[in-house]
Amino acid sequence: MAELNNNVERGSGRVKRSRHSARVDMTPMVDLMFLLITFFMLTTTLAKPVAMDIAMPDDGPAVLDVSEDRTVTLCLGKNNKIEWHRGLLENPIVSPSVIGSEEVRHVLMKQSEEVIRITGDKKKGLIVLIKPSDKSNYKNLVDVLDELSIAKVQSYAIVDITQQDLQMMKEQQLY
Repeated sequence: MAELNNNVERGSGRVKRSRHSARVDMTPMVDLMFLLITFFMLTTTLAKPVAMDIAMPDDGPAVLDVSEDRTVTLCLGKNNKIEWHRGLLENPIVSPSVIGSEEVRHVLMKQSEEVIRITGDKKKGLIVLIKPSDKSNYKNLVDVLDELSIAKVQSYAIVDITQQDLQMMKEQQLY
């Protein structure tokens, strides 16, 4: 641990004392430091990732009866652009239009209010179909899911994009 050096020199009748040099052994201190670091590393809980719950359907019937008055389709394209329409693509209630990813919340809120006004029932809210294309990126899908959560849309599904949707996106230069 600590060590003192007492060198006493005797010579010509006179006692000569040298200076005391204190030397501290740091080995136990370093051992203690590593034990503490190891203890805190093993007992600390790091930030746990937060994930959004998505209920994916089982392999069941492919056709579901959904009212076209309540359905909004979001087709995710390139350059953070989204094509949306309400109703069926062949006969849309609201014609297809292109929006940026920052405008999704406004569209969802407005269409949700419109559906509640038409149906007269808050339980029969908006149904959103999300159709990501090959040109969209993962961030677009996550942003849309976040906007659905913020807009309090309860019913939504991630579905495969159809050839009709791709053709329309090509016409609007989103694909």
